[in-house]
Amino acid sequence: MKKHKLLFCALGLFFPGMGLNCFYLQGFKSFWGWTQFCAFIGGIAGWLILKDGQFHSAPGWVLITFGFITLEASWLTTIVFGLRPDEKWDAQFNPDIEQSRATKSGWPVILTVILSLVLGAGLMMTFLAIAFEQFFISQIKEARKLSQ
Repeated sequence: MKKHKLLFCALGLFFPGMGLNCFYLQGFKSFWGWTQFCAFIGGIAGWLILKDGQFHSAPGWVLITFGFITLEASWLTTIVFGLRPDEKWDAQFNPDIEQSRATKSGWPVILTVILSLVLGAGLMMTFLAIAFEQFFISQIKEARKLSQ
């Protein structure tokens, strides 16, 4: 069965962190697909823990960091595999395909790569801003406790 680069990139872009793009290439035996899926579920649990604990829960921050990493990893693989030359894609994922059915990726693949880059960079800046804000707020609270 032919593996389409556009479908791989679309799964990574629109369903990040769920491992669907890895499952598409390797099936349900994909180690990285299951790793991404478990980290994604952990990230959701971390968000719920942080929301209930008003952003003061170390386990919540650890879990949400795993969720963040899996989202970024999904968009990064979309970028890397989307920019891979079609010949290398076919050599790795479609080795028995005839020349007339060779992969010819075009603008849709490039647009998924661009959107993955934009979303990945935006989420990274947002996550870092919130994390640093919470860190400095906690430092101010601790300094006030020490000064009293």
